Amino acid sequence: MARSALLNVMVAAVLKTGRTLARDFGEVENLQVSMKGPGDFVSAADKKAEKTLIEELSRARPGYGFLTEESAPIEGTDRSHRWIIDPLDGTTNFLHGIPIFAISVALERDGQIVAGVIFNPVMNELYVAEKGGGAFMNDRRMRVATRNTLADAVVATGIPHLGGPDHAGYLKKLQRVMLEVAGIRRNGAAALDLAWVAAGRFDAYFEDHIHAWDIAAGLLLVREAGGFVSDTSGGDRMLETGSICVGNESIHRRLLATLKA
Repeated sequence: MARSALLNVMVAAVLKTGRTLARDFGEVENLQVSMKGPGDFVSAADKKAEKTLIEELSRARPGYGFLTEESAPIEGTDRSHRWIIDPLDGTTNFLHGIPIFAISVALERDGQIVAGVIFNPVMNELYVAEKGGGAFMNDRRMRVATRNTLADAVVATGIPHLGGPDHAGYLKKLQRVMLEVAGIRRNGAAALDLAWVAAGRFDAYFEDHIHAWDIAAGLLLVREAGGFVSDTSGGDRMLETGSICVGNESIHRRLLATLKA
C-alpha cells in the first residue's frame, strides 16, 4: 500500500519506539527473579518509549500538542492538531513477559481522529488507518468479521483490575454477554483488542472506564475496516466518556442491546 506523508511520519515514530521496547521486553524475563523485580524497569521503559515518540513526532510536525498516558497534556502552538499517544498499552502484560502489548498513536484534527497507527513489536504486526483511506495490517487490507449473530461471536472485553471502579456493574454486563456469545476474550491491551476487531479476529469489543489514549487510534481502525463504533450507551463521545463498543453493524447493534438490557 502507498502511505501518505502523515502515515509515514507516524509509522517511522512507532517503528523506532518499537525497536527499543522489543529490546527492553527481552530483558524483562531476566528481571523476574531479581530482588527488586521488574516494575521499576518497566516504568522506565514506558517513559523512555514516550520520550522517543514525542521527540520523533515533534520533529516531523512541530507545534502539534500531545495527550499521553505518562505525562501532563502538552499544549501546542497549532491548536487544530493533537497527538493522542500510548507508548505502552498492555503494561501488565509487558511486566509479566506476555507478548501482547502495543504502541498506539492517533492524530486528532479539529476534534476528529484522522489517522491511527498501532504496532506490536514482538509479533511485528503494524496496523494503520487514515480517515477515508481504509485500514491495513502489514500492508494487507483489513475488514471486520461478517458474522451476524452473537451466538457465533467471539467478544473481547477489558475487566476492571484491582482498585478499578464498578466491579459489580461490570459483572452484571459480563454475565448478560456471556449468556449470548460463543466466547469471551481478555487481551489486556485495548489498542490490540480494537485492532483485532478491525482484522476480523474478534467479532466485537466493549469496555468502560478506559482512557482516550487507549482507544483513539483503534476506533479509527475499526471504522475504516467497515465496523461500527459507539460508547456502551450508544452515544458517540467515546473519548470523553471512556466507554466503547465496536463490531460489524449487526453484532454492534445486538451487543449494545445486551449491554443495556
